[in-house]
Amino acid sequence: MDTAVVAEGLEKRYDGTTALAGVTLSVERGEVFALIGPNGAGKTTLVRALTGTTEPDSGSARVLGAVPSAVDRDRLGVLPQSFSPPDRLTARELVAYYAGLYDDHRDPEAVLADVGLADADDTWYENLSGGQQRRVCVGTALVNDPDVLFLDEPTTGIDPAGRRTVWRLVEDLADSGTTVFLTTHDMAEAERLADRVGLLADGELVARGTPAGLIADHAGSSRLIVETPAGAAAFDDLPFATAARGKEVVVREVSPAEIGRVVDYLEQRGIDYSGLSWAEPDLEDVYLELADETELERTNSADLARAGETA
Repeated sequence: MDTAVVAEGLEKRYDGTTALAGVTLSVERGEVFALIGPNGAGKTTLVRALTGTTEPDSGSARVLGAVPSAVDRDRLGVLPQSFSPPDRLTARELVAYYAGLYDDHRDPEAVLADVGLADADDTWYENLSGGQQRRVCVGTALVNDPDVLFLDEPTTGIDPAGRRTVWRLVEDLADSGTTVFLTTHDMAEAERLADRVGLLADGELVARGTPAGLIADHAGSSRLIVETPAGAAAFDDLPFATAARGKEVVVREVSPAEIGRVVDYLEQRGIDYSGLSWAEPDLEDVYLELADETELERTNSADLARAGETA
């Protein structure tokens, strides 16, 4: 496949704070790439560097073979994280206004239907719910039927039904060949939509791969969570790996067929528990594992630096 988005060693600093620390990545045409990471990790800065609204201090970026500032705007759709269109325009007027900025565009009514707002097209923007407002904003970003679509936290504030409408829309766009680069804090969103996922932490891309690949490499095994006041020591004789987590004990590598063994163990030893829940590892486990590792490395580096200053 052809490459639609490329970043090579992107670096960006603001007043001594590193927002991007040598980020390198590529996104193929027709691919959905999800960028995840903690607040302040640099996700929005990376989107801005890739869309030409922020100039990196070093490194380079190309979108559809051109530097971001030179890309034909008709081929690019961008939904910023913060976007405040005029309040006293209706949903239809807003989408129609943005449609008018392009030589070729989709029918605004069809776009509103795609984002699930066909019945709210005559409602002023200020009278829409927060989730409806965000869906109108999604509509304005795709009204030109872009080849590459950047969505910075597109479903923030959207209710579950509206979120699924946006998810289906992104899936349909990808099926039709649109390249989608999105940032999100919703791990279920990233796991469902993305062909590949990148985790950004402290301005560095610390991992990337398919959701299944990342889960296999970093999320650990299936687990049974036991809600109990007993500590991990009460589970010493259980033939599974265990770890205490607050008022829970996590039992690792338990298959559904083996849950009965754990229940029998609890009953035989009189261990009080208020609940059991079994789960396969998922992308949230990847996020927590890698984000915690990065935070620990950052803390250790800071401690070493302070120790060096006082030596």
